[in-house]
Amino acid sequence: MGADDRRLDVLRAIVEDYVLTQEPVGSKALVERHRLGVSPATVRNDMAALEEEGYIRQPHTSAGRVPTDRGYRLFVDRLSRVKPLSVAERRAMERLLVGAVDLDDVVHRTVRLLAQLTRQVAVVQYPSLARSSVRHLELVPISTTRLTLVMITDTGRVEQRMVELPEPVPAEDVLHLRGVINASLGGVALSQTPPIVADLVETAAAEHRTAMRALASVLLETLVERTEERLALAGTANLTRGNVLDFPGSLRPILEALEEEVVLLKLIGEVEPSTTRVRIGDENEIEDLRAASVVSTGYGPGRTVVGSLGVVGPTRMDYPGNIAAVRAVARYLGDVLAQN
Repeated sequence: MGADDRRLDVLRAIVEDYVLTQEPVGSKALVERHRLGVSPATVRNDMAALEEEGYIRQPHTSAGRVPTDRGYRLFVDRLSRVKPLSVAERRAMERLLVGAVDLDDVVHRTVRLLAQLTRQVAVVQYPSLARSSVRHLELVPISTTRLTLVMITDTGRVEQRMVELPEPVPAEDVLHLRGVINASLGGVALSQTPPIVADLVETAAAEHRTAMRALASVLLETLVERTEERLALAGTANLTRGNVLDFPGSLRPILEALEEEVVLLKLIGEVEPSTTRVRIGDENEIEDLRAASVVSTGYGPGRTVVGSLGVVGPTRMDYPGNIAAVRAVARYLGDVLAQN
């Protein structure tokens, strides 16, 4: 084994021990716990070389070393092996997600599951309206001049709006309008609906045009203009599980950052289902989260991406285990959406 390969083995051992013990790792502990096949003096030399190259550092005057962001990045890119979920973890995943009654229930079960599996902060984005299609639109009369418009997407999201009609509309006309709208918009991606909605007004019969114009205004608001995305968060208390080296100073800036949905959306981003993104420490764009790492991926039925999910935690995290959990939960959530 060459010196470079041996040093990579030493770095891997340091990362694994530090994640497990939460204590800076010394050469003596490495020799005792790992079969490195070299003397303690050689390990000390390798650690000195790794420190000089910026992969590990000495947090205080003790002999122990901890990985740097650069060391974690090398570990994730070249040294780590993704851990498969255990039988018990897979059983827990299936048990928790089976029996969910609606999309809200699915998302909240998923985010709790991800926090439990990883012992990190878990974030799950609801299926994005921007990536959804219309499954069905329902018009529910409240009175002769007021309707409730209910839109259901192919990903299970339900959006509701009140429609004020300028004049009374008989119940049979409401049924007719519902049929016309569903025939035109059913199965259409929300991003492609504006010209179709405009055509609905232009082609409506004279006696229905006033009501259709009022419906079209609310339809556009529901289908297109609603840009905010919804998120679910769980496991914030897991941030307190580590040691003083995980988040030097205060946890407050991190907690405040996690309360901002715009920040969370940036963190988990738009990632393809087959890709897992790992951002470590200073790689995060959000300044208050540069002491944290983020593991995220996209999810959806088949190859269609409808949302993202991920975990946030200290840079001292179990990357192989967290990557496996994030991937597995994303796959399972995509399967649940495909079946329903």
